[in-house]
Amino acid sequence: MHKPKEDFDTRATEQMDRHLTKTDDWSLNEKLALSCRILARQDQGSALAGHVTARGPMDETCWTVRFGLGMDEVGPDDYLLVDNDLNVLEGDGMPSPAARFHLWVYRRRPDVMATIHTHAPYASALSMIGVPLKAAHMDTAMFYDDCAFLEHWPGPPIGDEEGDLISAALGSKRSILLAHHGFLSACSTIEETLMLAYFFEHAARLQLLAMSAGTIQDLNPKAARDAHDYRLKPSPVAATFHYFARQVLRDDPDVLG
Repeated sequence: MHKPKEDFDTRATEQMDRHLTKTDDWSLNEKLALSCRILARQDQGSALAGHVTARGPMDETCWTVRFGLGMDEVGPDDYLLVDNDLNVLEGDGMPSPAARFHLWVYRRRPDVMATIHTHAPYASALSMIGVPLKAAHMDTAMFYDDCAFLEHWPGPPIGDEEGDLISAALGSKRSILLAHHGFLSACSTIEETLMLAYFFEHAARLQLLAMSAGTIQDLNPKAARDAHDYRLKPSPVAATFHYFARQVLRDDPDVLG
């Protein structure tokens, strides 16, 4: 006799909520800076390209890194608060002109509190051959039926047209692969956004490896949906963020100043 899996799920969720490490001790900008460093450790940096942003405290605003820094050198004080036209409201420096399309995502998706966009190598390679991301492994099931694909590359995303196109293509999903460009993740917490950004690159790498060896087999839909929801439970997502952050802080204890 097997107990219902739902009973084990409920028990595990309750235990995770009580026992797993939280991220409450870090401020918003500290989490943003740690996210940049985590992604840099995964080789997601591409010189000055890429953005880790968060919705700002006022309507039509967001936090974004001052232009001119690589992800491997970002600290909490390097964040600027900008308005919808990229005017700096708080902080010193200029924002990247390409940060504009993130503001389009925040406008179109009230549920989104953080976004990450990078030109990670494996995700970029997948985008170059016009193949959507395919969730076909337990570790990447968080993307099952939750990742859009933009087949058209509009050029550098510095205008309103690109922001409108990318945010519309994202729709209600948490992630999107951008043809000839990279990817974007957009979620309700920084921790979840970082989790998806990290595993997007991992998923793209696994997919390219599998495609080179044979035909990727589809997941069972119900099992895939269950795994999607299980992998995105808030407590293990926060604990995973904390694990990645601890690696960063061990290597560079001065990241947070």
